[in-house]
Amino acid sequence: MELLAVQLKQNGHCTIEDLARMHQVSPRTIARDIALMREQGMQIDADRGRGGGVRLDRRWGVGRINLDYAEAVDLLISIAVAEQMNSPIFLAGLGSVRRQLAASFSPEKRDRIDALKSRILIGVTASTYVQASFNSPSERVVRTLHQAFVDLETLDIDYEREDGEASKRKIEPHYMLLKYPVWYVVAWDHLKDAARTFRCDRINAARRSGITFRLRPQRYFAPLQDGDAPPM
Repeated sequence: MELLAVQLKQNGHCTIEDLARMHQVSPRTIARDIALMREQGMQIDADRGRGGGVRLDRRWGVGRINLDYAEAVDLLISIAVAEQMNSPIFLAGLGSVRRQLAASFSPEKRDRIDALKSRILIGVTASTYVQASFNSPSERVVRTLHQAFVDLETLDIDYEREDGEASKRKIEPHYMLLKYPVWYVVAWDHLKDAARTFRCDRINAARRSGITFRLRPQRYFAPLQDGDAPPM
């Protein structure tokens, strides 16, 4: 019913049949849920006649937001990144949001989230030269990299350097580095047996190996440059 409320508020006007198809239930189920929503006091209006639809008054709030563990972790980490960037805009309420989200987790899970946040590094803004060649990484690569980073799992990647040379690498994604707006994965490269950074938008493919690794201290990796540059 909360999902229905969000849809009715965002879309403004939906038919019972449209909602039934979206949620893969019968029109009768949707009609019953809408009746229950009205009983709870939601201002849902219906258009009479053939093809009529239903809508939720836009002034009506949609209530609480339900996030699963992974979504809440992502949101907490995004807030931490925004705070680390020290932008004065839109930060006033983030501390309160972060505390409320963190309070919903057990102490053990909060420790895990803090450990994840400590592995996200904020660097200087990317140069205009780097930004000129930047492209958003593919959604599939982002999802795979994200999960391997969280799970401390080795990745097999297809990587393309700035000069166009392509290679296959097996990497351990230890840290993520943001040089706005460009993300880098700070990794241990099995091919070179050394620390390397890889621009995420130059990773053409990524495959999880199922093999986990032990996190190495940050001193092994800092400071690093893009691609094949070794620690300085």
